[in-house]
Amino acid sequence: MSIKIDGLDSALLRELAADPRVPILELAQRLGIARNTVQARMKRLEAAGVVRGYPPDVDLEVIGFAVHAFLGIELDQNKMNDIVEALRAFPNVLEVHATTGRGDLLVRVAARSQPDLLGVIQRVHAIAGVKHTETMLALATPIEYRSLPLVEQLTRHPGAD
Repeated sequence: MSIKIDGLDSALLRELAADPRVPILELAQRLGIARNTVQARMKRLEAAGVVRGYPPDVDLEVIGFAVHAFLGIELDQNKMNDIVEALRAFPNVLEVHATTGRGDLLVRVAARSQPDLLGVIQRVHAIAGVKHTETMLALATPIEYRSLPLVEQLTRHPGAD
């Protein structure tokens, strides 16, 4: 299910991305609209699942997790659900994507050091059904996860999917 968003929705999302803790009244003032309009738009975006939450953006490097890597995992297909559940229990696992190609899962992990990363990899290898892994170290992240450019492009060019 998808919903139509417009320029006001895009502007609201941009403001919230820049400052997730901004009060509704201040958002209304920034956007030049009524407080009730902001509340109604936010309720609509949240109800539709466009806005899934307002978690803090934690800089893992600042708290000691400076080593980031991606693990491509080749696995026994009938064990995928069990492997995903085992990975969910690893605090170092930041996200998991089911993929096509040689690897069946792409797993983003964070570690304190390379020896710590090795320990994570060894624990992944110990999961029943994991056949092979390939590790790619992230040297830098010049573009962090983002969705606003796509939202803004969508509202500038409606119907151009």
